[in-house]
Amino acid sequence: MREPEPDQQETAAESDAERRRRRAQFLRELNEAKALRDRVQPRRARAARMRQQMRMRTFRW
Repeated sequence: MREPEPDQQETAAESDAERRRRRAQFLRELNEAKALRDRVQPRRARAARMRQQMRMRTFRW
Protein backbone atom coordinates (compact mmCIF):
# COMPACT_ATOMS: atom_id res chain seq x y z
CA MET A 1 0.00 0.00 0.00
CA ARG A 2 1.26 3.43 -0.89
CA GLU A 3 1.11 6.48 1.30
CA PRO A 4 -0.82 9.46 -0.09
CA GLU A 5 1.19 11.98 -2.06
CA PRO A 6 2.61 14.88 0.00
CA ASP A 7 0.26 17.30 -1.77
CA GLN A 8 -2.74 15.21 -0.73
CA GLN A 9 -1.54 15.12 2.87
CA GLU A 10 -1.19 18.92 2.95
CA THR A 11 -4.64 19.51 1.46
CA ALA A 12 -6.18 17.01 3.88
CA ALA A 13 -4.59 18.82 6.84
CA GLU A 14 -5.64 22.20 5.46
CA SER A 15 -9.19 21.10 4.83
CA ASP A 16 -9.37 19.65 8.36
CA ALA A 17 -8.12 22.92 9.84
CA GLU A 18 -10.56 24.85 7.64
CA ARG A 19 -13.42 22.59 8.74
CA ARG A 20 -12.55 23.19 12.41
CA ARG A 21 -12.36 26.93 11.78
CA ARG A 22 -15.77 26.96 10.06
CA ARG A 23 -17.27 24.84 12.85
CA ALA A 24 -15.92 27.20 15.53
CA GLN A 25 -17.36 30.17 13.64
CA PHE A 26 -20.73 28.42 13.32
CA LEU A 27 -20.83 27.60 17.06
CA ARG A 28 -19.94 31.21 17.96
CA GLU A 29 -22.76 32.50 15.76
CA LEU A 30 -25.18 29.92 17.16
CA ASN A 31 -24.41 30.95 20.75
CA GLU A 32 -24.79 34.59 19.79
CA ALA A 33 -28.18 33.89 18.20
CA LYS A 34 -29.34 31.98 21.30
CA ALA A 35 -28.25 34.84 23.57
CA LEU A 36 -30.12 37.33 21.39
CA ARG A 37 -33.25 35.18 21.44
CA ASP A 38 -33.02 34.91 25.24
CA ARG A 39 -32.82 38.70 25.54
CA VAL A 40 -35.73 39.23 23.16
CA GLN A 41 -37.99 36.58 24.73
CA PRO A 42 -37.14 36.43 28.44
CA ARG A 43 -40.23 34.47 29.47
CA ARG A 44 -39.63 31.76 26.91
CA ALA A 45 -35.93 31.66 27.83
CA ARG A 46 -36.80 31.22 31.51
CA ALA A 47 -39.19 28.39 30.70
CA ALA A 48 -36.53 26.72 28.57
CA ARG A 49 -34.00 27.00 31.42
CA MET A 50 -36.50 25.42 33.81
CA ARG A 51 -37.12 22.53 31.39
CA GLN A 52 -33.38 22.02 31.01
CA GLN A 53 -32.94 21.99 34.79
CA MET A 54 -35.68 19.38 35.16
CA ARG A 55 -34.03 17.30 32.43
CA MET A 56 -30.71 17.45 34.24
CA ARG A 57 -32.29 16.64 37.61
CA THR A 58 -33.92 13.49 36.29
CA PHE A 59 -30.87 12.40 34.25
CA ARG A 60 -29.20 9.26 35.57
CA TRP A 61 -25.43 9.00 35.35
